[in-house]
Amino acid sequence: MMLLARLRSIRSNKITAAALSTQPNNAPWLQYYPNHKHPDVMNFINGSFQPPAIGTCTDRIECRDPSTNEVLSYVPESSIKDDTTTTPSALEQAVAAAKDAYPSWSSTPVQSRQRILLEYAHFLHKKEVREEIAYWITLENGKTMADAMGDVWRGLEVVEAATRVGNDMMGDSLQNLSSGLDTISYRVPLGVCAGIAPFNFPAMIPLWMAPLALATGNTYVLKPSEKTPSASMLLASYLNDLGLPPGVLNVINGSHDTVDGLLTHPDIKAISFVGSNKAGEYIHDVGSKNGKRVQANLGAKNHATIIMNDADRASTIKAIAGAAFGAAGQRCMALSVVILVGELSESEGWVNEVVEEAKKLKVGNGFQEDVDVGPLISKEAADRAESIIQSSIDEGATCRLDGRGAVVDGFEDGNFLGPTVIDLNCVNPNEPITNPAYTEEIFAPVLTVLTVPTLDDAIKITNSNPYGNGCAIFTSSGAAARKYQFEIEAGQVGINVPIPVPLPFFSFTGNKASIRGDVNFYGKSGVNFFTQLKTVTSNWQYQEGADLGGVTMPVVGTK
Repeated sequence: MMLLARLRSIRSNKITAAALSTQPNNAPWLQYYPNHKHPDVMNFINGSFQPPAIGTCTDRIECRDPSTNEVLSYVPESSIKDDTTTTPSALEQAVAAAKDAYPSWSSTPVQSRQRILLEYAHFLHKKEVREEIAYWITLENGKTMADAMGDVWRGLEVVEAATRVGNDMMGDSLQNLSSGLDTISYRVPLGVCAGIAPFNFPAMIPLWMAPLALATGNTYVLKPSEKTPSASMLLASYLNDLGLPPGVLNVINGSHDTVDGLLTHPDIKAISFVGSNKAGEYIHDVGSKNGKRVQANLGAKNHATIIMNDADRASTIKAIAGAAFGAAGQRCMALSVVILVGELSESEGWVNEVVEEAKKLKVGNGFQEDVDVGPLISKEAADRAESIIQSSIDEGATCRLDGRGAVVDGFEDGNFLGPTVIDLNCVNPNEPITNPAYTEEIFAPVLTVLTVPTLDDAIKITNSNPYGNGCAIFTSSGAAARKYQFEIEAGQVGINVPIPVPLPFFSFTGNKASIRGDVNFYGKSGVNFFTQLKTVTSNWQYQEGADLGGVTMPVVGTK
């Protein structure tokens, strides 16, 4: 009830989100100190919340409310050791706890591991639980409460899929390869694994990572974004309360130094990462050099192709606006480029309608029920997006809708950028597109529109882009859709579906520059990432004096 009352107060604008950000009784992961205005975020290690070491107090990172830019809490750097004691760093403690828990957890029957996750999924289905997680997501990330609830739900679906992991862990066998000789292969867990999660999906991405790792018998160390730590803390504490043994799941906080500590720690066997290309390429490189299995989902520039003369106009316009500007464009599957196929004269009307639809979207604080577009995560992100918009205009683009300078009453210091539409007009598909509105992953509510004469031109442009996360086509022509799905290179294709993120029965299959490593998140690929094959060949002869091999290379199956 306290949570619901808090939400009602925020929605009625009686009090700002920042003023309600730190409630000791409702946030046990926050450590309060006398005479300190803001708390520290604790780590979750070996089944309990642990305060940061004293020696990390000078290395704390500000966690801010993006709607106000007020400090909510301070995040410690978990790789730093307290020099005043002999106690290991929080990172070392978390890895040690996971390593100690591994023998027991990996030998726990798979159906017992699934059962805990089944209880977890049932618990996360409760609306009040999802609202509590969504509250902290909206507070720290800025996305609307409705979008934050969707964030939790899409993660919950992966938890549900993990409850049947035994089917995907089944190995292979073949009997009687020679007289009395049989071979069986098993899928076995790796050991201690780690995840490095981004700010833009504080619940969904951790739930892409940890539940499947745990279901397959691994133990886990999760590092959430330093900008949005609270959702991970809640998710871990819930699972602990439901009976997960201490040390199986640990959550540590920090930034670059903590990431480096995870990448180089000898006891960590695998790393999962979602985030920017710069960070992901570094993580894949360093992690691989240190002998770790790495899966990394990186940046994107997702293209939507619209066949103007046969697409369902009204529904397509609405879908484009939602996919481009929802979550303030801070999605790796956001549609950031629209390619209109047809005559330039016809595209004018389409662009005008996209602009009008975008104007209907309300920018504001995510706790307000009628808001569609929340703030960007930081002032630096907003400044970067505005700079790219200006550079694109300077280089010849037409700004059809300019969201810069958005001011929200009561939240004047927030990182707001309204929906923005940049028109590159008609482009030559045989020449590279160099305008920064096209080449940069802006990660903001900015849509770039261009026009080409044919579907072949649209496919060529989309395939020339270095990214390959996702794309979409809007058309009522089955022939056009089939041509597109077979010729396009992006790993996830939507046909009249703006954001084609696969459900967890499948896997997230971005490609090209949008991924490092060759094993995808969740689904069967996710199970393969968190397990390795062990093959056992046995020879049981039902007689004494059997031939068990000699000095020459064994050859089997010859008789």
